[in-house]
Amino acid sequence: MEYSRTENELVMLPGPVTVSPRILRALSKPVINHRGEEFAALYRECVELLKYVFQTGNDIFVLSGSGTCAMEAAVGNVLGIGHGSKVVTIANGKFGERLKEIAERYGVVVPVEFEWGLPIDLEAVKRALEEEKEVRAVTLVHNETSVGMLNPAREIGKLARKYDALFILDCITSIGGTDVPVDKLGVDIAIVGSQKCLGMPPGLSAVSVSERAWEVIEENKGKVPYYMDLQAYKRSFEKGQTPYTPALPLFFALKEALEIIKEEGLENRIKRHKSMAEAVRAAVLSLRLDLFPRLDEFSEYSNTVTAVRIPNGITDDQLRGGMKKLGIVIAGGQERLKGKIFRIATMGNISARDILTAIQALEGVLAKHGVIESVGTGVEAARKTFGL
Repeated sequence: MEYSRTENELVMLPGPVTVSPRILRALSKPVINHRGEEFAALYRECVELLKYVFQTGNDIFVLSGSGTCAMEAAVGNVLGIGHGSKVVTIANGKFGERLKEIAERYGVVVPVEFEWGLPIDLEAVKRALEEEKEVRAVTLVHNETSVGMLNPAREIGKLARKYDALFILDCITSIGGTDVPVDKLGVDIAIVGSQKCLGMPPGLSAVSVSERAWEVIEENKGKVPYYMDLQAYKRSFEKGQTPYTPALPLFFALKEALEIIKEEGLENRIKRHKSMAEAVRAAVLSLRLDLFPRLDEFSEYSNTVTAVRIPNGITDDQLRGGMKKLGIVIAGGQERLKGKIFRIATMGNISARDILTAIQALEGVLAKHGVIESVGTGVEAARKTFGL
């Protein structure tokens, strides 16, 4: 029977994620004055909770825009407009390439690129930093959801600091689901998106800024993106405001989402995300499917999304379309990986029940098309991972 009640779909995309009723209720709160004391208190509470999640003492600002907005805020404020600043951009997936494309609009890009899904060669990054003079920043996507890989932030951070470059880390899909101690990693600008591991709707992002980064940003003297001018956000935050009208209902949702994280405990939340991903990997491997990314000693499988090669005997439309009919929404491959992989996300406020439901649906679809002979192996592997 085809499943059609979309309001009850189990969304297992790498964002947006299914939003818990508690957070949805927060969205319905009455509108308040975004220039009043009530909003100022709300904003400051959100920032303090974000510092807990970011594991940082740096300044944090909330932007009314998605993760890409925060990407541009990070790059545009550090490089500035018209200065010709150099930036080393590291890419082994779609979002690393997006950071590169943004950087091309602001400065001189020194690309260090790898085939999607292959690990980052640290020696190649080191060579780029050695050969180029006066590199202002290094960009890295921590958790590359397009390929299901966690990149080596700690090692890249050390290289950036060694060559006196700022370290811009895209943590959009890792903060809240993976251990990302921003200060210990030496990150100068870190960013997160609302619709990922924070477990809330799309539309907000947050940016943390170190003292080293402020020194560089202030040198740009206003030659930065207008809407994402971080100095404007800093001045406004002193008054408990944002420089432009905030997406007010989303701030209510953000506070509720962050309260949920604090109640669960960041360490416990990270462990839960890890166990969810391990269960998915155990299930797909038990079904003799192939994980997509190739790892080395410095890279890891993602805690928040698992990328799997589409097996012979079934198409992307048949696989994801079949799961959609059963009420499970998963992601396909992007751009050059379209039709080659599928991705099951494990981020936000999900449970073991959600994972077992998704794996059961996957097995059913694979069996229908003759990819596997019988069902139950994947669910059993996931169940054992959970210790159930």
